[in-house]
Amino acid sequence: MNTDMLWNNFLNKIKERISPLSYDTWFKDTKLYKIEKNLAIIIVPMILHKKHLEENYKDDIEEIFNSITGTNFIFQFKLESELSDSYEKSEQIVNDLGGVPYQSSVSANLKSEYTFDNFIVGDSNRFAFTAARAVAEKPGKAYNPLFLYGKSGLGKTHLMHSIGNYIIENSNKKVLYVSSEQFVNDYIMAVRNNDKNSFEKIDSFKNKYRNIDVLIIDDIQFLGTATKGQEEFFHTFNQLHDSNKQIIIASDRSVDDLKMLEDRLITRFNWGLTANITPPDFNLRVNIIKKKISHQEAAEDIPIEVIEYIANINDSDVRQLEGAITRVFAYALMMNKGKVTLDVAVEALKDRISDRSVYKNDVHRIQRIVCEYFKIDIEDLKGKKRSKDINYPRQIAIYLCRIMTNESFPKMGTYFGGRDHSTIISAYQKIEKDLKTNSQLQTVIKELKSRI
Repeated sequence: MNTDMLWNNFLNKIKERISPLSYDTWFKDTKLYKIEKNLAIIIVPMILHKKHLEENYKDDIEEIFNSITGTNFIFQFKLESELSDSYEKSEQIVNDLGGVPYQSSVSANLKSEYTFDNFIVGDSNRFAFTAARAVAEKPGKAYNPLFLYGKSGLGKTHLMHSIGNYIIENSNKKVLYVSSEQFVNDYIMAVRNNDKNSFEKIDSFKNKYRNIDVLIIDDIQFLGTATKGQEEFFHTFNQLHDSNKQIIIASDRSVDDLKMLEDRLITRFNWGLTANITPPDFNLRVNIIKKKISHQEAAEDIPIEVIEYIANINDSDVRQLEGAITRVFAYALMMNKGKVTLDVAVEALKDRISDRSVYKNDVHRIQRIVCEYFKIDIEDLKGKKRSKDINYPRQIAIYLCRIMTNESFPKMGTYFGGRDHSTIISAYQKIEKDLKTNSQLQTVIKELKSRI
């Protein structure tokens, strides 16, 4: 197929997508001049065409042209007068297209099983999930860079792979996922100057990391031990960001806690959006367990108390939950003919029980026990009544929730009738202060904690 035939094929397809007036104005007099490696040079009649096509039709051009050729190209728009004298203005035969091949999850270093569809969403990760979806749907335009942070095992890597897989599935953009360790190792290999190919290696390194549309880099905190690696990532970041290419970063700590990184990197990480993922609350842990065991035979026969028990004694991260589930099912298979019961779960996980998580120490349980103790309705506890016989038990319940669960003040406010977090903080501080001098309150708190 020669360049004229290829471009005519493209023009026929773009004509179907835009109005006749737009086609005649912006595309009718264009021509594919040359394909060189991963670069496609398009001749346009006026300078105005260069700017307008670049700013308004770039995505459409890439999508259609790349779907025809099966490869990805970078496009340059030139006036005929700008063409290099070294170019031969003759018909070219396009046989071996030199663009970047269509990607798969494997070539992008992505795990295809990590998708948005199988990511379990709860209050602890909803903001990060929503931000990730926005970036996946409009890479380079929404939240750039996106910085995800949280402890290991909470779903950061799953979200990053989900973004990459979504982009590959729904566009022709080139995606690359790496760890910061891999980035540094690649850089070290490129700059070793003990052979005659060192310059080629540096060019190859830059092409790998800068000639892409989406860079996803995990565990950025480990970049702190590599000074030269930080410098190279700084330049890579700048080039990608200046070209409106999407950058997604993950860390086990917040941006401001990355003390080992240079200030100029910290500043750039704060340019976009940061999203924290916290440990899953009880309800999310239950939902995760249900999802994880759904493929098991007779999953519907597993008692809810087993699921809740596993959720209660594994409250730090998803990987811990997965390990507990595997252990319970293995133990049931070996010791109880495959039948999962609460007794089996207790026996299988007995070495994982901590002092604070033997029972369901969540907000709902604490509220119920406080209401039973003070003989009030739980609706009143959550409601607007401010009489002393209701308000003081409410403050005690808030205090106990604060010291016996991992819930944040804003989240606790949602459990107590949608109260503002400042109200929750005030209630907690009042009880904390009264406990220092009120021996009767000390006795009440001790009794309630023993019941919980």
